[in-house]
Amino acid sequence: MKILWMDWDSFGRDGIYKEFINRGYEVEQFVLNRAENMRLNQEYAGEMVHYIAEKKFDFVFSYNYFPVVSLACNACQVKYIAWVYDSPMVALYSNTIYFPYNYVFIFDKAAYIDLIKCGVNTVYYLPMATDAGTYDNYNVNQGIRDIYTASIAFVGSTYTEKKHQLYSRLQNVNDYTRGYLEGMIQAQKKIYGELILEEMMTPDIMEEISKVQPWTMNEDGFERPSWVFSHYFLARRVTSLERYEVLKMLSEKYQVVLYTNEKTPQLTKVENRGPAGILKESVYIYRCSKINLNISLRSIVSGMPYRVFEIMGSGGFLLSNFQADFLDYFIPGEDFDCYSSYEELMEKAEYYLVHEKEREEIARNGYEKIKKYHSYKNRLDVILDVIYGERRQ
Repeated sequence: MKILWMDWDSFGRDGIYKEFINRGYEVEQFVLNRAENMRLNQEYAGEMVHYIAEKKFDFVFSYNYFPVVSLACNACQVKYIAWVYDSPMVALYSNTIYFPYNYVFIFDKAAYIDLIKCGVNTVYYLPMATDAGTYDNYNVNQGIRDIYTASIAFVGSTYTEKKHQLYSRLQNVNDYTRGYLEGMIQAQKKIYGELILEEMMTPDIMEEISKVQPWTMNEDGFERPSWVFSHYFLARRVTSLERYEVLKMLSEKYQVVLYTNEKTPQLTKVENRGPAGILKESVYIYRCSKINLNISLRSIVSGMPYRVFEIMGSGGFLLSNFQADFLDYFIPGEDFDCYSSYEELMEKAEYYLVHEKEREEIARNGYEKIKKYHSYKNRLDVILDVIYGERRQ
């Protein structure tokens, strides 16, 4: 089987690439120039068409969905497989998503369902995966434990970076709208497993928002303005507030270690160690920390972020905010645990820091389930089942 790999600096790319190679597939790489327009870019699509047509690939693969790649594959009548791990992703609302050669696998079931409701029949639900078998080879000796052992750890953005501060662009709305938006944000913070922001966007609120932050739909798009503002502007604000409040709350009582790019002087009792390094360092962090937090970006409505597979696949104990997709594959209190309020988070943090044996047993169960059912081999089997109707190895 001959595959064109659309390469860019994506999460998880080594795992699925290695699985292609393990199966004996011939894999060629096309390096995506992310500086290019990835939507209706006929010139760039033409470059891809020339490459695809000349080489005669069985299918083209990319992490995340790129309309320009879909254009090229549709022109060549070659299957395009995209495995999406980002949320939100406005590119999914490109009209190219309807092209018949697309097979778009989405990690968030709620996002998948939303597209189905829009009449898209080229999308499929597929959670992320990890390479737990590889991590078995990472030796965690006492020296490593001395460096990375922590009571509670979180690896991820605080969403205080300038690029994430989209909500600040709405600061000039009128007082009523500002109060309404703040109320929406506070309400969403208290609700897990469902995104209520978009349904709370009334026509009057949307009209006022549009005055200070006009939104022009993409030329090839069918995205809803209310979807854009709720998922990009407000959900990021909820996440920023939540991560700050959770880390601050926990650090008042326990040791909390944060690995992130941003400085966090306002979190005076949190030990900010900067960004986690190469993948091996993340495995050490997850394996050596007593509790590993997942605080999902709120635009991930029901899905399990890549982080949770890495934590469990590394043998770490996972304590996550509630996400509905977990229940399809894992059992709370057996493979991981979750919380649906700040109060419940504090109670469970206190419990698991004391009950070491139970915590370690849950981490072991989660690891075994990840290794058995959530490898890149498992996921590629599913992908091939979908695109060919039977497994081809």
